Amino acid sequence: MLTQKLNLLPSYQKHVFSLITLILCMAAAMGLSYAYNSLTYRNSVNVTLIFTFFLIIVSCVTVGYLYGILFSLFAMLYFFHHNLLISDYSITFICMLAITIFVSTLSSHLTLQANMIADREKQLTEAEMEKMRANLLRAISHDLRTPLTGIIGNSAAFLENQDHLSEKEKRNIVTNIYNDSNWLINMVENLLMVTRIRNQDLRISTSEESIEEVVAEALLKMENRHPECVIHAKIPDELIMLPMDAVLIEQVTINLLENALHHSKSSDPIDFIVKDLGKEVSFTVKDYGVGIPSEKLNHLFDGMDYTNSRSADTHKGMGIGLAICKTIITAHHGTLIGRNHKCGAEFIFTLPKTKEETFCNRKEIHNYEQQNKHSTY
Repeated sequence: MLTQKLNLLPSYQKHVFSLITLILCMAAAMGLSYAYNSLTYRNSVNVTLIFTFFLIIVSCVTVGYLYGILFSLFAMLYFFHHNLLISDYSITFICMLAITIFVSTLSSHLTLQANMIADREKQLTEAEMEKMRANLLRAISHDLRTPLTGIIGNSAAFLENQDHLSEKEKRNIVTNIYNDSNWLINMVENLLMVTRIRNQDLRISTSEESIEEVVAEALLKMENRHPECVIHAKIPDELIMLPMDAVLIEQVTINLLENALHHSKSSDPIDFIVKDLGKEVSFTVKDYGVGIPSEKLNHLFDGMDYTNSRSADTHKGMGIGLAICKTIITAHHGTLIGRNHKCGAEFIFTLPKTKEETFCNRKEIHNYEQQNKHSTY
């Protein structure tokens, strides 16, 4: 890890760091040797072990071979000056040079491998981000086209046939236009939420927020948008503060609740359950409807719309909604899974209690998703 960080420094800083390390190791080796000799009251070949130990440190954490060779020369001068009982200085010097070359070569090789792995992970991250953008664009184009087609069709029908339409038919057409317009507004809000996240590295700004307040705001908006929806909420009595972007988490909650409302095809109440799991907090949205078709379970976070294109349901957009939720939760260092239960479907997302680095470890996310591949949607 230290070698990797060292390689990120400019060239002159690498050599400055290496020179300081060399001087410190020389001083430490000489100081320990003096202390050992003063305690034993005699010179000993065991002092070479002290110098060998610091030689390995120098070879590992400095750049190139020069600093290890300088330390080897310094050790030989120390041995010669203090007349240590070493039978052949030349053999000792050759052995220390061999150690220097071997350890330096091994360190350089490991550093090269680490850099190659880092480059591959960076390329993988860029490829995943590009795939996410492409999927989101496809989903956006479909989800915008569906309500716009309905608005245009109803508007044309009204303009062309308004003299022949009854009041009830006119009201139905205007109601359809109103509903489709509201759906477009909600989608634009979703897209604006995503723009709060920087696309390149999924960084967000978080602050300590009360779970109760964030959930209450989301439920209030759901009540205003869908007065007919019944939600049974269960939240811990104790005050729980989490590092989050409150607006984004509120949007995730609304998206998941609206998905349960529109796609469960059930009028039964929706359960919203918050649990304190110790190091993290889980949020569960559970409906009691038809569940999720098996062919959709592995693709709902891809940003694609997997709803039946021939369905009469004008509330499309479950694909982009879940893709946005996944992006937001991932940016919070949380997890989002979905699965069927015996009476319907449920979404579960978790948020950590501690404020972690906002940069998402894509490798960890990929591993987690692979482990839950057959239960996510």
